[in-house]
Order: sequence, then C-alpha cells, then structure tokens
Amino acid sequence: MVLTFANPDDFNQLELKLCKRLRLRESDGSHLPSRQLRLFLPPRAPYPPAGRSGWKLRPTEDAEPEGIRSLQGPQLPAPPPLATRRASLGLEFQRKPSGRPRRPPNRRSSRLTSAGVEPRAPRPAFLLQQCVDEVPENRIDVPKTALPENLYNPRKEDITRWFCCSERRPVCAACAGLGGRCRGHRIRRAEERAEELRNKIVDQCERLQLQSATITKYVADILPGKNQRAVSTASAARELVIQRLGLVRSLCESEEQRLLEQVHGEEERAHQSILTQRVHWAEALQKLDTIRTSLVDMLTHLDDLQLIQKEQEIFERTEEAEGILDPKESEKLNFNEKCTRSPLLTQLWATAVLGSLSGTEDVRINERTVSPFLQLSDDQRTLTFNAKKSKTCADGPERFDHWPNALATTSFQAGLHAWTVNVENSCAYKVGVALGQLPRKGSGSDSRLGYNAFSWVFSRYDQEFRFSHDGQHEPLALLRCPAQLGVLLDLQAQELLFYEAGSGTVLHTHHASFPGPLFPVFAVADQTISIVR
Repeated sequence: MVLTFANPDDFNQLELKLCKRLRLRESDGSHLPSRQLRLFLPPRAPYPPAGRSGWKLRPTEDAEPEGIRSLQGPQLPAPPPLATRRASLGLEFQRKPSGRPRRPPNRRSSRLTSAGVEPRAPRPAFLLQQCVDEVPENRIDVPKTALPENLYNPRKEDITRWFCCSERRPVCAACAGLGGRCRGHRIRRAEERAEELRNKIVDQCERLQLQSATITKYVADILPGKNQRAVSTASAARELVIQRLGLVRSLCESEEQRLLEQVHGEEERAHQSILTQRVHWAEALQKLDTIRTSLVDMLTHLDDLQLIQKEQEIFERTEEAEGILDPKESEKLNFNEKCTRSPLLTQLWATAVLGSLSGTEDVRINERTVSPFLQLSDDQRTLTFNAKKSKTCADGPERFDHWPNALATTSFQAGLHAWTVNVENSCAYKVGVALGQLPRKGSGSDSRLGYNAFSWVFSRYDQEFRFSHDGQHEPLALLRCPAQLGVLLDLQAQELLFYEAGSGTVLHTHHASFPGPLFPVFAVADQTISIVR
C-alpha cells in the first residue's frame, strides 16, 4: 500500500505513530506483517516546518514520479524534534556549521521490515548536501590536503596563512575555502607570496646597485673630460676667430664682437649643462641610495604580514627608482663649434688668405695611382679621360682599377694649403681631398670618390653641382659653371673650402675632423682637367 501526503506534518505524525507501534511489537516478540508500507512525500510539496533550516535538498535522477494521489492525514500533536526521530530510525544527515539559513531535508520513502522502519536506498526522493557551492579546483591554488579541519572557523585559523591574488590582501582559511568570500579567486600561501616579494626586492636592489655604479662612473670619468674638452675647444675656437679677424679687422670689428659673444655664450651654456648634469645625477644617486636603504630595511626587519602590507609602498618605490634613467651621451654637453661660423667671416677670410699667400701649392699627380681609363701628361698635372681601358698601365696596389681616379704625390698634415684646378673643358669631374687608406680596387662604393668615409669632393655632372662625403650628397646652387676651381684646406681649423679662383667667391665650406694626412684627389669622366701652377 502506498500513501502520499500533501502536508509534511501529516507524514511526521504518521511516522511517529509507526515508530511507537514498532517498539511495542519488538517488545512482545510479535512478527511484522508480510506486507510493506511505503510512505512518500510529493516531490514539489512545500516543506514549511519553522526552525529547521540549514539543509539544502538536491533532487536525484531517480526521484519518485509525480501524479500519485494525495491523502489528507489527521491532525495530530506536534512531533518530537526531527533529529531525535531520525536518530531513532538510523538516518544520518550532514549539517553545515554556519550561520546561514538552512532548509530541512525531504522525507525519503520508508518501508517496514523485520528490523524496523528503514529508508528506501534504491529510490531516494532527495539527497542532502552542505550549503557550499563547489568551485573549480583549477581556480584555487590551495591544495585540499593543506586546508585544516577547522577550515570554516576563522577564530582557530591564522589569518596570515593565505593570500588572495585577486584582492591583493591576506585572507583566512574560511575566506579561502569553497564557501568563503574569495571562492573562485586565485589563492596562494602567504609564505610563497612573501618569498616572491623578497626575490623581487633582491633583484631590484641589484639593479639599483648597477645603476648607481654606472652613474658614479659617468660622473667621475665622463663629466670631467667633457669639461676639459669644452674648455679646450672653446679656447681653440676663440683663437681661430681672433686670428681670422686679425686679417680683416678693418672690415669687420662688429662681426668679431658678435662672434666672441656667441663663443662665450656657448661656453657658458656647455658649463651650465655640465653643472646641471652633475647636480641631477648627484640627486639621482642620493634618491637611489635612499630607496635601496628603505627596501633593504623592509627586507631585513619586516615579517611576512608586514611585508605584504607594505607591498604598495614597495611598488611605489620601485617605480620611482625605475623613473631614474641611465645617463646617455648628449650634444648639449659639448661645445657647439657652429657658433663660430659666419658667411661674412668665411668670405673675407678666404679673400684675405688667398691674397696673402705667396702662391698655391705645387701639386702633382702620382702616376702609380692613375686609373687605366685616364692618361697623365708628362708634367703630371693634366688628366685626360679615355673610354677604353689602357693596356699599357701596369697594375699595382696603389692604382685604381675601375673608377677614373688619381691621387697627388704629396699629402698635408698641418697648416694652410691651397691649389687650383682648371675644369673649364670638362662636364664630369671630381676635385677634393682623400685619406691615404682610400681603397683602390673594385667597382664598389669603397673606391668611389664621395661614397665612402675616406674622401671629401666637389663634383659636377653636366649642370649638377654637389658636395659628397660618405654617401651624403649636398646639392649646390651655382649661377655659372666655374672655369677654375680653387681648394683651400685649413687643417688647424679642420675646414675644407671650395671657391671660384677668378672671383674669389666661396662655393662651399665643410667642417670635419680629418683623422689623418690628406691627399689632393681628382677624377674626370669627360675631356680633361689640369692643375694650375
């Protein structure tokens, strides 16, 4: 016989009545009837007993089907507590020791047997579980074996044992557990987090030490040399300006004063920049020392909890240290020699120098360097271009074998030198200076004048004029083609000047640091060019 009750109180009352009758039969030794009584609670029936919360019911797959006819039971007195009745029937349920509201379990189907009233294990209507939502284990780093048995009692758990990586703060085991506020967060042991912070502090201290060493070396070695070089460069520039203006003093006294003021201002600027750098890096060193001392003090005197609480301060100090950049080379620390350049001064100086020179240099072309495409005159002053390669020229290490180039026999290491080349008959030529280590072989840019770091040349191709060095080509706007091209080399001032010999007009001026002795160099690809005596 199957009885189904819509009211749970009716089920409780009938269950209590059956228990009493069962105990009476067991006491007098009588046997139970062969028939069995099955009691069911409807799956969707409410369960309103007050004061019996704290349970969570989960329907199982084999719950009893609905649609069974319900019978209204008689109203009986209130039954004894549920726990007492369940213990008498041999039913045990797990309770969650928390303050959250609980719901009582559903009445499972029972049956009468020779041993008493037992629950029907094959077909339970509901299962009970704790009111804790499961969290995927891959979201929590706390191993199950590491959680103590008093996980949900924070009064017995050290609050510093766990660290929530999501909230960036220490948490207790109750918060770190499956039912805590940090469920689903990434949880780590506080000792591991503290050890990680210690490693970061050690690494940062090492970086700060290296940075301090770099700055100390820069202040001790580089800045003094910069100061001395600025003084010497300014002195040389001052002497150069005075020397040049001495030749044309009657024409440019005002220009002299202006340029001297520029040199003085540039020197003061260089000194001020160096002084500013010295003060800046001194403050940077002091700040780095302060940060490093603070970090070392935290590392040595703070325990795990204090160290974790100071994490934000550690990051702020680290960011402050990272904001101090390493010193780098700057042109602001060097004396700018361009302040002494003046078109008026250059023009007047070139005119005065060319007028005061007793004569130009006696430049002759070295026959052993002449290209097979060039023919050298007997006086070694004229070069003529041949489209066909000469077969009579003996090859040697000094000879250019591809480009139509040639070097002079003499080189200049110091002083002031000038020479003139007649270029009236040629529409394709190059005139300038080159180092002795200029490559001679091959068709590459290494041996091509103006395309490498060993040559500085003035070139013409048809109506195009330009100055070339190391592959850098500067176009020059000329009103007319010069008949005679003059070259003025001032090695003291490290200046190369090209001018028109007939009028003395300066065509181009180039300042460079020439690393060694310079040879006059020539190239021609049309007609002839010749050196003027």
